[in-house]
Amino acid sequence: MKLVIFFLALLVASLLTVSLGFCMRKESMGPELQYPFITSAAELPQLFPKTIEEIERWTTDYTGQVTQAVDALIAISASQRTFDNTARALDDITSLSQLVIRGNGMHIVEYVHPDEAMRNAAHEAVIKLQDFWIDTIAANKKVYAAFKDYYEGAYKTEKLTDEQRYFIEESMRDFKRVGLHLPDEQLAQVKELTKQLAVLSQQFERNIAEDMGKKHITVSKDGLLGLDDDFIGSLKRTDDGNYILGVDYPTYFNVIKNCRVEQTRKDLYHAFGNVAYPENEILLKEVIAKRDELAHLLGFESYADYDIDNQMAKTVSRVEDFLGGLMLRLKPKAQQEIARLTAELPESVSLTNDGLVKPWDLSFIINEYKKKHYALDDRKIAEYFPTQHTIDQLLDVYRQFLNIDFEISPIKNLWHEDVQLVKVLTRDGNQLGYLLLDIYPRPGKYSHAAQATIFPGVIRDGKRTNTVSLLMANFPKPMGDKPALMMRMDASTFFHEFGHAMHAMLGATDMAAFSGISVKRDFVEMPSQMLEDWLYDKAILKKITYHYQTGEPLPDDIIDSLIELKNFTTGIELQRQGLLAILSLDYFKPGMTKDPYGILKEQFETLIDGQQFDPEYRLYATFGHLMGAYGAKYYGYLWSKVFALDLFDTIKKHGLLNGQIGQKYIDAVLSKGGSKDPNDLLVDFLGRQPNDTAFLRDLGLD
Repeated sequence: MKLVIFFLALLVASLLTVSLGFCMRKESMGPELQYPFITSAAELPQLFPKTIEEIERWTTDYTGQVTQAVDALIAISASQRTFDNTARALDDITSLSQLVIRGNGMHIVEYVHPDEAMRNAAHEAVIKLQDFWIDTIAANKKVYAAFKDYYEGAYKTEKLTDEQRYFIEESMRDFKRVGLHLPDEQLAQVKELTKQLAVLSQQFERNIAEDMGKKHITVSKDGLLGLDDDFIGSLKRTDDGNYILGVDYPTYFNVIKNCRVEQTRKDLYHAFGNVAYPENEILLKEVIAKRDELAHLLGFESYADYDIDNQMAKTVSRVEDFLGGLMLRLKPKAQQEIARLTAELPESVSLTNDGLVKPWDLSFIINEYKKKHYALDDRKIAEYFPTQHTIDQLLDVYRQFLNIDFEISPIKNLWHEDVQLVKVLTRDGNQLGYLLLDIYPRPGKYSHAAQATIFPGVIRDGKRTNTVSLLMANFPKPMGDKPALMMRMDASTFFHEFGHAMHAMLGATDMAAFSGISVKRDFVEMPSQMLEDWLYDKAILKKITYHYQTGEPLPDDIIDSLIELKNFTTGIELQRQGLLAILSLDYFKPGMTKDPYGILKEQFETLIDGQQFDPEYRLYATFGHLMGAYGAKYYGYLWSKVFALDLFDTIKKHGLLNGQIGQKYIDAVLSKGGSKDPNDLLVDFLGRQPNDTAFLRDLGLD
């Protein structure tokens, strides 16, 4: 949904909990790995290749550097191994080497570059680097043996910090999770499957991005009833004068919420729900089969069991108990919400013969209900969220709560003129790093919203590197005389993704593998989801809103209605989140052969109340979280939301702009990155075990 961590790090993430990182100037790895500090904004463009030739050169040059560094690490005799020359050396190679950061840059080019040839070249390079990392690090028994020599030798007597010991224990556990303890024949199978899965995952996500930029429907002017003139005027047209509606998020949500013509909503819903189909259905079936085979080789009953084994939840059964209990509690609320919404249907909407809501009508019904009963129109509310002003004010919220400062400016020599630069500093002027903003849609660009750490914050000898991150989104662009206006949902998305970026900025650690957002996957959404709730506070909404014509903040009556409606449709919304979480489990439970469509249909009809299942719906083909870092762990959004609201409830008692409680939050949670068990971080901040009281109250279920 919101977070992407790019792939080179994921290749070794099961070996070490690796974050993405650029490299720094450093001598301990030998002359072949001397890294340039990023000390100024002028140096940022060097992180991203400019030509196809540069992509090819980076791939060759930096794989050679890493090979030399790995060979040097392996060559150390067992009796001479120390934390620095073995554990830290491996951390540097897998999190701070030139190859890692150049790979990050290439992967970002694949997702955001406007030129298709550059995207294709970057894609091919990333596939090559995937194979290289698997052979050289992730499935290299000699690396494991070197680390094991240290673990069984000097580790027992060396004086280390708690973070360093946690790194060693987590690393040894993860070495075994990738099969390095297996006989050579089995390890070779693991290695080959891992390579194949890396390619399939990359292609799955690429298919989504490419198809989102191409898929569309065409309609006549009569098919756009209910949409405003500025939006209609911004649409491209066919040669015969019809209007082109793409499936990019700004277009899709505007149409599905506001268009009064059912056929238009239906056709666009079908286009949106079939992005990357049938290609990704074929790929998903291959991924399911290969992940199941991989899990068995590694000693697990299923890929879901393997994927959750090292998370906060630990077991599939615990996740199922959590989701099952939540879905049971949500059911009566969702039924009540559907009954209320369908009691007075808007014109152009009818129920099925079975009394169910057609899926392309649901958002329109909700929007019309809010307009009728609460005088809430998302398009009118958007007039109070001019994009640049909203961003400026949201940054000021972070500025006060987290005791940091920002400087925003344009930046040249990157992939597109829309990219902005945010310099992040402490209150006393010490620089934490740089954040790049790329927030408007383009053909071929990554289609969701995401934050990616490019250069991790690392503290060595009392000094820290500059963190570099990218925040991608697809917010509405200016239309006619109107400036770019955010939907309120867009503001929430920005706040969420910026929360990840701040976790990356403030989570500088000794071990680069633990920096920032490199935490357990079912905890990573906690900080960002917690910050979303700031946007339901009246004082915060008054602060950040500004009508683009009058300069007035959002009126009190609208704010009161928004707060009153906070949990108005939480039953419906979280049933869908629960469906996604359960699908991600079901697809990766035991069994090599699965019917993605059949599972989707069965679970939809079991879990979702009052809504028709559309036979043409292929949600799984565009469900990017099934690949990469999430896999079977999509439950993490709901799981971490429980903790997020517990922390928010505690913070709100002190004040949402209170820098003192903000600093406590930084010290206890954000600054630790992944260097400590998340369960302990929660207790450190709360002073008690977390609970679900605030979560259930927020959903209207207490």
